[in-house]
Amino acid sequence: MRTGTCRSAIFAALLMVTLFRSAGRYVLLLADVFGKPERFAVYRRLTVAEVDKIGLQSLGIVALLSLFMGAVVTLQTAAQIDSGWIPKWTIGFTTRQTMILEFSPTIISLILAGKVGGNIASEIGTMRVQEQIDALEIMGVNSAGYLILPKIVAALFIFPFLVVISMFLGISAGAFVGETTGVISFADFQYGLQYYFDPYQITYALEKTCAFAFIITTISGYNGYFARGGALGVGRASTQSVVYSIILIMITNYVLTQLLLL
Repeated sequence: MRTGTCRSAIFAALLMVTLFRSAGRYVLLLADVFGKPERFAVYRRLTVAEVDKIGLQSLGIVALLSLFMGAVVTLQTAAQIDSGWIPKWTIGFTTRQTMILEFSPTIISLILAGKVGGNIASEIGTMRVQEQIDALEIMGVNSAGYLILPKIVAALFIFPFLVVISMFLGISAGAFVGETTGVISFADFQYGLQYYFDPYQITYALEKTCAFAFIITTISGYNGYFARGGALGVGRASTQSVVYSIILIMITNYVLTQLLLL
């Protein structure tokens, strides 16, 4: 019993040391990212390229997921309200609430954590193991800011647009499927959309999206920037960036919901 307790205590202590060490390196990296900026023209060019890479190239998967999710939420809600005690417009209300409050800002961000975050970690990690980052440092370039800051700015700019598009497509798909399958008329669906609508819900969703965009880009950039061990190290950094981003997104989602919505 004592041996097992000692091992657990040692493991917990090592875990805490690792967490504090990683948190310290993360904070120091962010200080480097936002300190000693390069010329504005350099960042502008890189940011525009990142908007296309991490934003516009993700539009297809975002649209596909949103269309099918909106349709599925509509059909599932309709299947649960067969009794005449619940009005049909509840379908439109439920679809609106699901897409705006949770699916579009949170689930889409989780998908982007895998697609965008993994790519960022792989890209920067490859540059690290190939000593390209060391070459930037030798030339006097702030490598952390040069590689990570444009990605942060691009994500903060483009992710809210992706989320708004996701909301629109999901709700539109729900209305279309409800009308074509006969489970709800468009007039009833529209009434449900408008019922007790609070515009702050969209503000809340976009605030969450910006927080998630910052988490995805910085965590992925951190794991890629400190990657070690060749191709295996790059793969490990990519996996860790996705896992850590998802965990922090879920924690942040809970905290922001508690602070902003309740």
